[in-house]
Parts: sequence; C-alpha cells; structure tokens
Amino acid sequence: MNIGTYSYEEYVQLVKSFHGSLAPGLLIGGFIVDLALKRLPEGEFFDAICETPVCLPDAIQLLTPCTIGNGWLTVFDFGRFAVTLYEKQGGEGVRVFLDREKLKAWPEPYHWFFKLKTKKEQNYQELLDQIKAGGHGMLGVQRVRVEPEKLRRPKLGAVGTCAVCGESYPLAHGDRCKACRGESPYLEMAPAV
Repeated sequence: MNIGTYSYEEYVQLVKSFHGSLAPGLLIGGFIVDLALKRLPEGEFFDAICETPVCLPDAIQLLTPCTIGNGWLTVFDFGRFAVTLYEKQGGEGVRVFLDREKLKAWPEPYHWFFKLKTKKEQNYQELLDQIKAGGHGMLGVQRVRVEPEKLRRPKLGAVGTCAVCGESYPLAHGDRCKACRGESPYLEMAPAV
C-alpha cells in the first residue's frame, strides 16, 4: 500500500517528522491527496485547494509540489475535510473528501472525526488501524471546474519602508504596514537586538 510515492510506513515516518506527531487527520489526508493524484491526468501541472486549515494542508505539502509559500496551495476555512487538485490553466480537476456515509463503516475514525468520543475514550491504535484499513474506501470523489483567476495570488508589487516601524512592506497596503495600522497579533514587542 502506497501513499503517493511512499510506502505506508514511510509516509507514517514522514508525517511524524514533519507534523510533530502521528495525527489521524494527516493519515486520512494522505489517502485524500493520493486518490486525487491518481485521478489527475499524468504529467498535469496543477494547483491545490484545501477546504480546512487543520492537518490537511500538511498532507498536500508533503505529497505534491503545492505549498502555501509558492502560491500553488490555497487554503479556505470551510471546515470541510476536502482537497481539490486542478489544472492551472483551464481549472479542470478532482475534489476528494472524507465521505460521512462511507466513514460510518469505520467506527473509530467516525467517532474521532465527529468527536463522539473523548480522547480518553478512543482506542488510538484501533483508530490508526481502521484509517489504514479504510484508506480510499472512506472517501468520495467529484469532478470539478475551478475558476483559476479567482485563486491567483496577486503579485507583491512595489515594496517600501514603513514610516512607523522602519520595516519593509508592500506599498499596495497603504501609507504604512498592516502591523502598524493595528493588524499585528503582538501585544508587545521588545526592541530588536
């Protein structure tokens, strides 16, 4: 059994080293991405859409050349455990998702995903075993067409120096950087050393 170009065991090790733990969502995500890749025409140049920011983007970045950094992966917080891989120019693609009805055949993953059991009540090894056994059988597939122009990341454009903090920022953001306009997540920042 392979996930992408890795054996299942290799993928498990890759998940542990990349994600920091053997996350059930990332194991399922491996099967989702693998099935999407198998449904794409070979040699196709594609982009990815992920419909959740949880676990699944890591599977895409591990198994495809699509990353947040290179702009080929767009993440939406729809809360749906789904991935779409689509051809960059025409937008033709495939969407693979965790299918609620099919998942019912696998009680541990079903209870885990829908949070019907507390972590303490879950049998973790049984959860992992059922994810491995369920594999592609827990998933649904749809053909889709994406409007690629809506998903293209805008170019950075001209860069300047913020008059308030002195750091560089895209001039398209306005007369100062977004952090200095009050959009910073920091409560306080010590002076740079």
